[in-house]
Amino acid sequence: MGFEEIQTACVIRYAYVWSHEAARGETEGRKARPVAVGVRLPRPDGDGLVLFPITTKEPDAGRFAVEIPDIEKRRGGLETGVRLWIILDDYNEDVIGRSFYLEPEPPLGQFSRAFFLPVMRAFIARKRQAKGLKRR
Repeated sequence: MGFEEIQTACVIRYAYVWSHEAARGETEGRKARPVAVGVRLPRPDGDGLVLFPITTKEPDAGRFAVEIPDIEKRRGGLETGVRLWIILDDYNEDVIGRSFYLEPEPPLGQFSRAFFLPVMRAFIARKRQAKGLKRR
């Protein structure tokens, strides 16, 4: 299995580091969690990924997040019996082939374009308000 299956809108497991953890000096994710691949950008030195955490913790009112509908949870290979959100004001950037945190494992699933494209458009419109962490 290789990295070629990791594409935009896929759900993978990743040792995500939250921006508040990075601000405290943490460099390692506390656990591998499901993340949404926001975009895969081809680059000569390794394709870049923008990764958004998926959480069961309901975000505070001021957070930029999208609740995942049940049908999209199934498509993404996620648990359907719980509420889940994609957090869009916190993201990690990583590079395939240069990352210590990406594994060449198949994705858990993939969100539909009908669901994910508007989510990414909303992120692009508000990207300046988001906190990103480059992990390459």
